[in-house]
Amino acid sequence: MKVTKAIIYAVILFGSFIMPAQAQTAKTFTNPLFSAGADPWCIYKNGFYYYTHTTGNNITLWKTTSIAKLKTAQKKVVFTPPATGPYSKEIWAPEIHFLKGKWYIYFAADSGNNVGHRIWVLENSSPDPMKGKWEIKGKLTTPDDKWSIDGSLFEHKRQLYFIWSGWDGHTNGQQNIYIVAMKNPWTLADKRSKISYPELDWETHGDLNNPNDVPHVNVNEGPEVLLHKDKLFLIYSASGCWTDFYALGMLTASANSDLMDPVSWTKSPQPVFKQSIKNKVYAPGHNSFFKSPDGKQDWILYHANDKPEQGCGRLRSPRAQPFTWNNDGTPYFGEPVSTKQKIKIPSEKKR
Repeated sequence: MKVTKAIIYAVILFGSFIMPAQAQTAKTFTNPLFSAGADPWCIYKNGFYYYTHTTGNNITLWKTTSIAKLKTAQKKVVFTPPATGPYSKEIWAPEIHFLKGKWYIYFAADSGNNVGHRIWVLENSSPDPMKGKWEIKGKLTTPDDKWSIDGSLFEHKRQLYFIWSGWDGHTNGQQNIYIVAMKNPWTLADKRSKISYPELDWETHGDLNNPNDVPHVNVNEGPEVLLHKDKLFLIYSASGCWTDFYALGMLTASANSDLMDPVSWTKSPQPVFKQSIKNKVYAPGHNSFFKSPDGKQDWILYHANDKPEQGCGRLRSPRAQPFTWNNDGTPYFGEPVSTKQKIKIPSEKKR
């Protein structure tokens, strides 16, 4: 049969009307990325995002070419804790990093008693973190071995730094942000510096009768660092996560400053990302950051609640949205977008 141009055009036109809905909407997504999942984190390497969040009882990794496709992504439980012991319970805020040719996962855990919360390290030498064997490298002992959660790290001028949320002493009262230099991916130096603590009105919302029955009022936690031009920005979560006032704050330091000196860090007087009653997004916090596959867009990954007073439980869900930069070089996150708003997927590499 002779195929004419008219027939070809007709097939193309007709095909555009019968394309599956999924294909038509593949260029956008809506939050949340999952129905539940607190403390979201991801890293992009070799064409894939490796994503994880708090499950509470194990560490699960997802592998995907697009954060917008997490719901259908390959996933694997890479660590199941022992039934008892110092890292058997309350597994919080895992992060995966690729350092010195190996994969590392940092997570907080305890034996079932919150006072014992410390940060632990898993190591995997496989090029693909979904393969190989994840093994406990040991406890990442913070200076003075105090209560520690929400560990993260970053490299600056060839030096690794570790940041986390912890206590001044061995009893609760408030959570502060600390920084310490790293000797290697599983060993810290012997000096920590407190670079942030809850002091401003918006950082100190909380009460002693929170749902988790953890007796602390004032909170700084979930630190993550952004490096941009000649500045470093440490974004952290403040106020009790059991309140709708849970929000993101920011510390700023010059790239040429001594990062171990608390004076080098300047705290912004107001939160940089907070609840949006208009968009029905409450208690946004414990964020991380990632780049689009083409490296041109900056994105924030965070968890939040759909309704007020939903607290710190399993109702928190992971969300993502792009952010921009102000003329002064500081990040502009805007406000949390509605779950009804369609968001363009992160810009992809040209083929």
